[in-house]
Amino acid sequence: MFLFLQRAEGYGRKTTADYIRMLYIAYGSVCELETQILLAGDLDFIGTGELGPAKQDILEVERMLKALMKSLESKS
Repeated sequence: MFLFLQRAEGYGRKTTADYIRMLYIAYGSVCELETQILLAGDLDFIGTGELGPAKQDILEVERMLKALMKSLESKS
């Protein structure tokens, strides 16, 4: 949910540079989430059945954010 709020906030910025900056903040949040998910798995707070799909979802969001940032940066 946080990532969607970050994207919405960034999209409302006046410049593409501001939007890109917000996407980098969102990317940092995804990396932080990834660390927390891995830690939760290491501590057995979540099972491997939940860990795998969560990691795949996180990687997909990372890929999408990177692609969007790269695309916007190449246009500015």
